[in-house]
Amino acid sequence: MLIHPRSKNRPYHLGLFPLETLRTDDSVAAREAARSPLAAAPGPAARGPLGRAADHYRELFAKFADGSVAPQQAPVPNDLSRRAIDIKGAAYFLDASQVGICEIPRNAWLSGAGPPAHRTAAVILVERPRLPEPDNLAREWVEPAADTIADMRAAEIAVCIAGHIRAMGFSARAHFAGVTALDTDRLAVLAGLAVRDGDDRLRNPFLDRGFAIAAVSTDYALAADRPLHRDALRAKGLAYWWGVDGAQSGRERNRQNKRATHLSRFPMEQVKRIDRPTTLILDDEVPQVPKRAAFFQRALHDDLGAKAKAERTRFAFKTPLSFSLLQVIRALVPFQNGEVAPAANAERWLDPEANARALKSLSYALGSELTGICEIPRYAWFSHKEDGSELKPYHRTAVVMLIDQGYDTMEGASGDDWISGSQSMRAYLRGAVIAGIMAELLRSLGYSARSQTNADSDVLHIPLIMWAGLGELSRIGELVLNPFVGPRFKSVVLTTDFPLAADKPIDFGLQAFCSGCLKCARECPCDAIPFGDKVMFNGYEMWKPDVERCTRYRLTNARGSACGRCMKTCPLNKVVDADGAVLTRIASWCGVNAMWLKPIMIPIATFLDDWLGNGKRNPIKRWWLDLELVDGVAVTPKATNERDIDPARKVDSASQKMAYYHASMMPPPNDPSPHVVDRKAAMAAKDLLETPDEARARKTAGGRKPAHYVPTPPIGARAKAERVTSPYD
Repeated sequence: MLIHPRSKNRPYHLGLFPLETLRTDDSVAAREAARSPLAAAPGPAARGPLGRAADHYRELFAKFADGSVAPQQAPVPNDLSRRAIDIKGAAYFLDASQVGICEIPRNAWLSGAGPPAHRTAAVILVERPRLPEPDNLAREWVEPAADTIADMRAAEIAVCIAGHIRAMGFSARAHFAGVTALDTDRLAVLAGLAVRDGDDRLRNPFLDRGFAIAAVSTDYALAADRPLHRDALRAKGLAYWWGVDGAQSGRERNRQNKRATHLSRFPMEQVKRIDRPTTLILDDEVPQVPKRAAFFQRALHDDLGAKAKAERTRFAFKTPLSFSLLQVIRALVPFQNGEVAPAANAERWLDPEANARALKSLSYALGSELTGICEIPRYAWFSHKEDGSELKPYHRTAVVMLIDQGYDTMEGASGDDWISGSQSMRAYLRGAVIAGIMAELLRSLGYSARSQTNADSDVLHIPLIMWAGLGELSRIGELVLNPFVGPRFKSVVLTTDFPLAADKPIDFGLQAFCSGCLKCARECPCDAIPFGDKVMFNGYEMWKPDVERCTRYRLTNARGSACGRCMKTCPLNKVVDADGAVLTRIASWCGVNAMWLKPIMIPIATFLDDWLGNGKRNPIKRWWLDLELVDGVAVTPKATNERDIDPARKVDSASQKMAYYHASMMPPPNDPSPHVVDRKAAMAAKDLLETPDEARARKTAGGRKPAHYVPTPPIGARAKAERVTSPYD
C-alpha cells in the first residue's frame, strides 16, 4: 500500500467489487428451476432526447447480437476456469460493473424462443450513471435516460464479447433490453450477481444506483459461478470500506460519488491553468495538413512498401477481441453527423458556462474519464479529406474527451504484446459511442454537432487536447500526457456550435520532467523516441519522434498487435486515487501543487521508478489468451513480446538517427498513387531544424518562417490527369 496500489495482487478478472468474498447458496438454483418461464416482452421505451440517442446506439449494437462463426475453433485451453478468466477479463476490460457465469436452465429461455442452442451464459451488469445535481442543466437529460444509458452500455459490452467468442470459432449471441431470448434476471441470480428481494426485484450487494443486465449465451464451455446467499446483501462492512482482497474500497467509491458530476474523478481543478500551452506553438507557422499525410494513411497508399500496406488492414485488430471491437467501431461512422432539428427553447442554452458544466456532466455519465473544452485553432483542422477534397472548418468549439486504456490491463502487458491493439480499439469504441450520443443530443436541440473519432476525424486531436487543458506535449513526441493518467488514454472530440465556455491549458511541470526522464526513449522497441532536446517542427516545439519508424513497427509487429510500450513504461502511468500507493499519491500531489519541488523531485522520481520495477509486467493482471487471427481463423501466435524494463541500457543522442518529414515533404492531398518515403532526405532534414530559442529570437526579430514549414510538393500525375484541383498547383 505504501509503494504499490492496493490492487497490485488482485487478479483482474475478479473485477472492482469483492464478489468472491460473498456467501453463496447452491439451493437458489433449485428455486430458480421451479419458476415458470417468462414470455418475451418489448424493451422499455426511451425517454427524452438523450434516452432516444442512447437507444439509437443500442439498436445499432443489436445488429451485432448474432453473426457468423469463424470456420475453425481456436486452440483454447481445456481448463474451463482459464477460459472464464479470458471472458470475464474482457468484460471488465470493456467496463462492465460486474460479471458472472452460469449454466442456462431450460426455463431461462423465454416462451417461444425455440429450443436452447447454448448451455452457458456470461452475465454482465452495468450500473446506472450518477444523476447530475438539480441545478445542472444535464439533470433533465440524464434523469429520464439513466436506465437507457445503462442498457446501451450493457448491450455494447455484450455484443463485443459475443463477437470475440465467435471469432474464436464458437457460437455466441448477445441478449439485452429489447433484444433477448433469455430471462436475464434469472441468469443474474444464477451467476451470483443478484438476489431476489421480497417483491421479486433484483438487488446487488454493491450497486446502489441500480443496474442493467445483458448476457452472452454460447456453446463455449466456461467454469460457472455460484448463486449468492441472501446474506450477501449485508456485505458493506469494514472489509468493504477498507478494500478487501485489493478490491475497490468503499472509501474510494464514496470519494468519487461526492465529487460534483461535472468534475472528473481526478482532481484536475488543482492543476495550474495558463493562457497558452507550455509547448511553444507558432500559430501562423503551423501548416494545415491533409489526411493523406498521416503515416497510417500513407501505408494504405503503399508509401511505406508492400509489407506495411498489407499489415495496415489488420495490425491493431488481428486478435479475436480487437477484431470484434473494430466491427462495431466501423458501424458507427455513418452516424457521426446528421440532420439538425429546428431550434427550440434556444433561450435555455444561452449561458456558455452552464452549458459547459452540463456537457461535462453528460460526458462523465456516458463514460469519459477526462473532459475539456476549447476553441478550435485553424491548424487543428485537416486541410483535405481522404479523397483529396478540400475540408473547410465548420465548427468553432471542441469538446475533448479522454478514455483511459486501463491501468490494470497495461500492468499485465509488455506494451507491445497481443492485447495492445485491443487496448486502443476498446478506447476508440468507447469514445465513438460517447461523442456520437452527445452529438445526436445536441443536434436534437437544434445545434450542429459532429463526433470526431479515430475512424473518421476532420480535426487533429493533439493540439485540441492541449488547448482544452487536459495535458502537455511530452517526450513521447506526438503524444500528450495528463497529470493523473499519464499517456494511458485515447481521445475523442465533439465539434459543435453549441455555446460553450472554453477551458485553459495546464502546466504541471511536464516539460521539466520529460527533460530529465528518458525512460520512454530507452524502452522504445524501435528507437523512435528522441534522446536529445526539443526542436521546432512544423511550428511546434517538441521532442520530435521518428514517426516513420514508429509506424512501421506498430504495423509490422510480428510478436504482438500494434504497440503502446511508451505508455506502459512512462513513470506517469500510475494509479493516484485513494486506493493507489501512498508514495504515488504524495508524489502526484506535490507534482501538481508544489511545482517548485520539481528540480529535486525529478531525478529522485525517475530513479525510484526504475528501482521499484515500474514498467515490468505483473503476471497477476494478465487475463487474455494470446491468439492471432490469420485468414479469419484464430491460431496460437508464433511468438510474443515479453519485454521488461532495461535500466542498464545506455542512451546516446548523438548516435541516434532520426527522420524528419517536414510539411514540404508531404504527398499531395488528392493523389492516391504511391509516394514512396525518402528516408535519406528525411534524415538530412535534421539540418533544417531550429531550436526553440532560435525560433523565439527569429520571431522577435521579425524573421520569415522557414521554407520547409510550407507544404509544397507537386501535384501527382494521376491527379493532374483527372484534373483535380490542388493548392499545390
